Amino acid sequence: MRRFSLYILATIVLLLISTAYVSAATKPRLVVNIVVSSMRADDLERYAKNFSNTGFRRLTDNGQWFTNASYDYMQTTTPVSLATIATGAMPSTHGVVSDRWFDYVTNNQVNIIDDRKEQSVNYSGGSGSYSPRNLTAQTLADAMMEYNDKSRVATIAIEPTSAIVMAGHSGEVYWMETLQSAWTTSSYYTKDLPQWITSYNRELINFSYIQKRWEPLLPYDNYHNTQVNVIEGIQSKNNKRIDIISDNSLDIKAHVSDEFDQLCYTPAGNSATLAFAKQLIAKSEMGQDDVADILNIVLDTPRYISHRYGPESVEYEDMLYRLDRDLGDFITFLMAQVRDPQQVLITLTSDHGTSPSYNPPGKERERFNVRQAEVITNAYIGSKHGNGEWILGIIDRAIYLNHNLIESKGLSLADMQYDVATFIMQLRGVSHAISSEAMRNSYFGAGYGRKIQNGFYPRRSGDVMINLMPGWIAEQDKIRSSSGSMYRYDTNVPLIIFGGGIKAMRREESVDMTSLATTQAALIGITAPTAAEGEELTILY
Repeated sequence: MRRFSLYILATIVLLLISTAYVSAATKPRLVVNIVVSSMRADDLERYAKNFSNTGFRRLTDNGQWFTNASYDYMQTTTPVSLATIATGAMPSTHGVVSDRWFDYVTNNQVNIIDDRKEQSVNYSGGSGSYSPRNLTAQTLADAMMEYNDKSRVATIAIEPTSAIVMAGHSGEVYWMETLQSAWTTSSYYTKDLPQWITSYNRELINFSYIQKRWEPLLPYDNYHNTQVNVIEGIQSKNNKRIDIISDNSLDIKAHVSDEFDQLCYTPAGNSATLAFAKQLIAKSEMGQDDVADILNIVLDTPRYISHRYGPESVEYEDMLYRLDRDLGDFITFLMAQVRDPQQVLITLTSDHGTSPSYNPPGKERERFNVRQAEVITNAYIGSKHGNGEWILGIIDRAIYLNHNLIESKGLSLADMQYDVATFIMQLRGVSHAISSEAMRNSYFGAGYGRKIQNGFYPRRSGDVMINLMPGWIAEQDKIRSSSGSMYRYDTNVPLIIFGGGIKAMRREESVDMTSLATTQAALIGITAPTAAEGEELTILY
C-alpha cells in the first residue's frame, strides 16, 4: 500500500513538472498584434468562403475566436480605440477622446501627437514633429519595456497617429510619411533611422506594391457585394447585378492624387505595411532569444477604403481577400523566424467597425451637417446673450463652448451647457445630447448614457456630447461610411488570439475590449499596464 502511495506521489510530481515545462515552453517570445482598421466582427463569417486556408481562416480555425467582442463607449474612432487596445482602459481613464480637442484656456485646438519640441528624421519629408507626450496612460509596449528593457518592441502603421497611440512612449515606432511614402519616425524615439530602413526607403520598395489598375482578385460572381467604384474589369457571367455608383466610375485617378493616396486607398497599403513588418522582424531578430518581444501592426488602409467606398463595395471586399493572402504569407514567414512556433502569439482585432454607406443605390440617407449645426447653435446662443463666438467647434460629435467668453459675460457654464444640449436635440439626425455637467455629476449605469460617460474625459471632452441616430454620419467630402457611434456596426469587432499552444475554439461570451491588454500581459508574464481596468480573459489550452 505504501509502495502504491509512493507511486501515485511520483506520478503527481512528474505531471506537475511536465505541466510546468509545457507552460514554460509555450510562453510567447514574440507577440504580434494586428489591428485591421474598420473591420466588422461579422466580416470573418460573411467573406469566409473566399478566404484562403492560410490567412483569416487559419486564425479562426486554430485560435480562440471571440465572436462577441465590443467597445462599451460611443467614441469608436481610431485613436480612441487604439488607446483602449494598448492600455486596457476606457477613454474616461486613458484620456484619448479624439485625434484633437480644444484647449479651454487658449481656445486653440490640440492635436494628440503634435509636438514642436520634436523634429523629423531622415526620409521624413518634414512630417516628424510628433510625440506621445499627450498620452497619459501606460501602454502594453510601455509595460513590456519597463519589465525588461532588453525586449524589442516596435509599432508600425501608415498613419503617425495610429503608430504613436498604439505604441505609447516606448520602443521603435514607424509610419509612412506623405511626401515620399517612405518609412520614418520622430526624434522622440530615435535621432536617426536604422541603416536598413534608410536603404529600404532608397530602394523605393513601398512603390513596388502600388497598383496602376485595380482589378478584382476573383471572378465577380464570387463576390457578395455589388457596388463598384473604381475596380476595373468587372463582368458577370450569371447576370449578377452590378451597381456603378461613382461619378467617376472605374477611374482610380479620380479618387487618388499621388503615390501615398494609392497606398492608402488600394490594397497596396496593406501589402507594403506587412512587407515592412517582415523586414523589421528579420532585421531586429525579434523572437530569437528568451526575452519576449512585441510587434504592433496597425493596418490603416481598410479604414480608408471602407470610408471612401463603403463596406458594401466590391472594393472593400476585394481588399479583404487580398489582405487575407498577404496575412497568410506573413504568418508563414512569422512562424519560420522562431525556433518554436508555439512561442509566437498572434492577436487579430479591429479599432472599430463602420457605418452603412449613406447613399446606397436608390436609398439615399441623410447626413449630419456639422458646420451648419455650429452656425445654428451659435446663432441660438447669440439671440439670448448677444453676438459672439460662443462655439469653438464640433469635433467627433462633441460641442466645445467658449469658456472664456461665457465667463467674461458672467454667465453660468452649466446652464449654457444644458441650454445647448436641449437646443441641439431639435436638429435632425440627433438622437441624444448630454452636457458635460451631467457627465460630471451623474452616474449612468446603463444605456446610451453609460456609453457616452465611458468616453468622457473632463480635461479634453466637449461641453455637450451628441449621439446621432442609427445610420447617420457627419457630412464629409468623399466619405460614404464612417465610425464613431455606439451602434453595433461600430462597436462589435473581431478578436482572435492564436498560437502559444492555445486551444482552437469559438467562444461566444461577451468580451469588453479593455480585457485584451490585461490578458496579453498575463500571457507574456508581466504586470498589466497601470491604468488597465479590463478583466483578464480565461484562455483555454
